[in-house]
Amino acid sequence: MAQTRTRLTHAQLAELARHAFGLSPTPPDLPADTDFEDAEGVLVASTGTDGLAVREIPRWRSPAEVRAELDRRGWAQPAAWVGRPPEDAGGLPDRLLVLLPVAGTAPDAAEISLTAAAWAQRAGGRELMVVPVPVTAAGPEIGWPELATAYGAGPVASRVEPDPLSTGGRVVVFTGLSGAGKSTIAGRLVELLLEAGRTVTLLDGDEVRTHLSAGLGFSRADRDTNVRRIGWVAAQIAKHGGWAVCAPIAPYAATRAEVRQLVEAQAGPGSFVLVHVATPLEECEARDRKGLYAKARRGEIAEFTGISDPYEEPTDAELTIDTRRSSVDESARLVLDYLTGS
Repeated sequence: MAQTRTRLTHAQLAELARHAFGLSPTPPDLPADTDFEDAEGVLVASTGTDGLAVREIPRWRSPAEVRAELDRRGWAQPAAWVGRPPEDAGGLPDRLLVLLPVAGTAPDAAEISLTAAAWAQRAGGRELMVVPVPVTAAGPEIGWPELATAYGAGPVASRVEPDPLSTGGRVVVFTGLSGAGKSTIAGRLVELLLEAGRTVTLLDGDEVRTHLSAGLGFSRADRDTNVRRIGWVAAQIAKHGGWAVCAPIAPYAATRAEVRQLVEAQAGPGSFVLVHVATPLEECEARDRKGLYAKARRGEIAEFTGISDPYEEPTDAELTIDTRRSSVDESARLVLDYLTGS
């Protein structure tokens, strides 16, 4: 019987690397009789009758490889530093092994390169070796001293737990019924962000349907595919520090959660902002400029959200807006204030 083949997420690859490197005694929970590949299609591990077999994990350097590199350099247990460089690097030792906890982020995430570049700028003649490691900054799976020891370093120069890496990119997703005002508020928000000098991309639901999701219908599977495509594009923008504003109906909670996870894996915690435009159904029907609700009521449009297909109201939205109580400009500025911390 042929092995099933599946692609692992960045978080799953990090978990696999931790176990393979001896940084975690717990193996990842993976299905049996399966071949696993990374985002580039490289076969990294398999499960079979003999259990889990790890082949290679291209992104991560194992502790053994790093220790061997330290030996080649003639470094005997250099001091370790975890995370970003300090503002004042004056008191740092002459040789430093920098460990970047970046589990769950994409290998080409901009923040990894930016952090390495920041270290190079502040090195001040010091010898540095910067190594991404498959642990998370906010909740490390292994203590920093133990991590440093595994990679061949001596005492940790910094015991301050670093903040999770973030690219600075943001994704704002407006969700709500058809006619709720999502696209109008999203468009005004983009104007305000541009006025503030921010580079931003608008992914409007109708325009995405015309281009990125042409050919999809309105079944649950097609709706989910449409929202996932929007989320993927937005995550790529945020991964490289850009901002994206999206305005799909996005009726299903599980798919919205999936997009949140995707974006935050690429751009860091807090990079995804969900805005529920909570205009009631009766108000949306009253606005019905396109006559869509009337057609749905007559049965001329199947699987219409709010009429013949469910809308699962968010319980995890960062902001909720009722357009009966705030104008388009007021609504957009509420979101802007949230994004800028005003």
